[in-house]
Amino acid sequence: MRVAKDVTAPASVARMLAGLLEASHLATFDDLPGLVARHGAAAGLGNVVAYIPDIREEDLIRLDDTTARLTIDTTAAGWAFRNVDVVTSQSSLWVPMLDGTERIGVLGATAGGGDTVVSLRALASLAALLVVSKRPHSDSYPAIVRSRPMSLPSEVIWPLMPPLTFATKDLAVAAVLEPSYEIGGDAVDYAMAPDQLHLSMFDAMGHDQSAGLTVAIATGACRNTRRRGAALPEIADAIDDAIARQFDRKRFATGVLAHLRPSTGLLTWVNLGHPPPLLIRQGRWLTTLRCRPAPPMGFALGIPATECRYHLEPGDRVLFYTDGITEARDHLGHEFGLRRFTELVARGAADGFPAPETLRRLMRAVLAHQNGRLQDDATVLMLEWRGDQQRRLTLGSG
Repeated sequence: MRVAKDVTAPASVARMLAGLLEASHLATFDDLPGLVARHGAAAGLGNVVAYIPDIREEDLIRLDDTTARLTIDTTAAGWAFRNVDVVTSQSSLWVPMLDGTERIGVLGATAGGGDTVVSLRALASLAALLVVSKRPHSDSYPAIVRSRPMSLPSEVIWPLMPPLTFATKDLAVAAVLEPSYEIGGDAVDYAMAPDQLHLSMFDAMGHDQSAGLTVAIATGACRNTRRRGAALPEIADAIDDAIARQFDRKRFATGVLAHLRPSTGLLTWVNLGHPPPLLIRQGRWLTTLRCRPAPPMGFALGIPATECRYHLEPGDRVLFYTDGITEARDHLGHEFGLRRFTELVARGAADGFPAPETLRRLMRAVLAHQNGRLQDDATVLMLEWRGDQQRRLTLGSG
């Protein structure tokens, strides 16, 4: 197995992409495998196949034959997905499908000359965009990526969240949530504005339908308030009030709300009864970003949140997490713990893995610690400022 080299794109690539784009306007999600293969063949690509990951990112599933699966951890296609690499293995070529920096899946074809690499990379880029554009109104997509039924709270929470990977020239964001099929009340959110990244994490009380509704209200109130230009304490107050009014102060959510100024690295945040963020610098856990916490949101106690500040240094990583990570217990009652958590994140970065792959491996370790079944929701949101994740998250930028 080897990473393939890039060469100049042939003229046929433009015709392939234009034809596929034109054909896609009236296509459904289920039409995509055939369209991608047909237009790829017109550009000289043989045996084009598309695979997408299951929701837990354990297997890659072929779109036009869902019985065909490739394990992410042990196959050449999985290597391309894990490491965001173009890979050749025997007679096959594998290219990751990326929407921005979100790993959508992989595209495979029969290995050929240098033109094959460029053509397949271009086709994979457009195929990823088409998958993203068609999946919101498809029931086939969730049927493919799920291996078992999803709980009602999870069905409510998953559509609320943005893609779990995002990057610009100055920052990278990645997140992971488990148990994927039974999330009770955890959620993450982020959004960009001019020279400002907003981040939020919520952990609602309980694991029932009310927990899902609580986190939905928290996310909606947060977005509604911040989009009016409110400061972090005002956003926290709005969420507090919305949950209190809906549940008569009988439900609550903890959380952290944060803003990063990408031009300077200034991080500001408020803590609402939540575990404090952790700072990793130069491969080790440097400090805990402590801030006087306000009460959890939903009690309407009128206690204002304190806004705290910290100037990040280039390469710093900030970890926001829920206690389902650190308090995960094995059969002997031993907690997963903060140190093991931060060491695994630092090791993933040192080994050269992209941020989403580091978090995928972290969650596999948390699940293994509890024999595959979590006792509580476990969520991590990682922010990196001016590090090297941008190079690791995209093709051809290293």
